[in-house]
Amino acid sequence: MGIDDLKNKAEEALGSEKVESVSDTVLDKAADAAKKVTGGKFDSQVDAARDAADGKLGNA
Repeated sequence: MGIDDLKNKAEEALGSEKVESVSDTVLDKAADAAKKVTGGKFDSQVDAARDAADGKLGNA
């Protein structure tokens, strides 16, 4: 098994549906906590940051 094979397997694992589901749950909870702490004053910024992070993780 070469480096390219390992890289492909790692990319597949990071893009899996399970990882996507877990990352979405974590990001949602973090966003909800941030919204609560800020009293809802920065909801749109929190949502934008959550969506940007989600775009870097998983597959969707």
